[in-house]
Amino acid sequence: MYNLAILMAFSFLFVACNNDDDNPTPQPQSIVEIASADAQFSTLVSALQRVNLVSVLEGAGPFTVFAPTNAAFDALGVDLSTISDEDLTEILLYHVLGAEVTSSQIQDGQTYVTTAATTGPDDTQLSMLIEKANATVTLNGAIPVATPDVDATNGVIHVVNQVVMPLDIVGHAVANSAFSSLVGALGLADGDLVNVLKGDGPFTVFAPVNDAFTAIQSTVDGLTSEQLAKVLTYHVVAGANVRSTALTDGQIVSTVNAPTTFTVNLGSTVTITDANGDESTVVLTDVQATNGVIHVLNKVIIPNNL
Repeated sequence: MYNLAILMAFSFLFVACNNDDDNPTPQPQSIVEIASADAQFSTLVSALQRVNLVSVLEGAGPFTVFAPTNAAFDALGVDLSTISDEDLTEILLYHVLGAEVTSSQIQDGQTYVTTAATTGPDDTQLSMLIEKANATVTLNGAIPVATPDVDATNGVIHVVNQVVMPLDIVGHAVANSAFSSLVGALGLADGDLVNVLKGDGPFTVFAPVNDAFTAIQSTVDGLTSEQLAKVLTYHVVAGANVRSTALTDGQIVSTVNAPTTFTVNLGSTVTITDANGDESTVVLTDVQATNGVIHVLNKVIIPNNL
């Protein structure tokens, strides 16, 4: 859901004896040609050359590239020579989408897109959050697009002044303002859950949005930190990156809050029936992080072992 022809223009130089205008009409350029011709992208081009990605971005595409400037790499504060080729490849591919997406095609509000980076568990492609407000496009909650819509023959470039780094589950939760209540609860609960969910995993997290917590605020306020941990871990499956395609109707899901389980129901919508018989709707699936996947819920599910 997150995921045009190449227009070839030929220009001819006419030289007239009585005309001193001998500047040729600029030729259309590919993404790599544009970056190579612009000094502000010299670090990016060198990095692409080092890990043999130049030929990829010279392909037919179309691609969308969020292109970090030299200043973006400087601000990262990391010597690229100390990063392995594998890690550098994934950082660069995280800036690439396998379709042309102009700023006018991005809807107001939030959406997730699938990047070309494949460092999710089981080599799944990583997600990126894109938000648009007042014509400004922001990546992963913090990085604005400085210059949008640099047109290329094989796609489009959006210039960014920060390097966009792949996010783990906690990083995605922090990046999305709709999860601020969840992030706050993770910090208050027993068990150091923030650091747990920053671990290797993989984890599958059924993440309630802010409105879900607001709807039961009086209940949440009455929970001890131990009880809050039980509620939150009831939303987590450890040891598996369970994407939506792996969910089945009637599936019984074991959670970190063992032995409590919940049931997945497939129909016109995907719902979850918790241990108390209450239902929550999955409103978004497959937000892929480096250490697991997030599915978004409209209600908090409650275990029966509080």
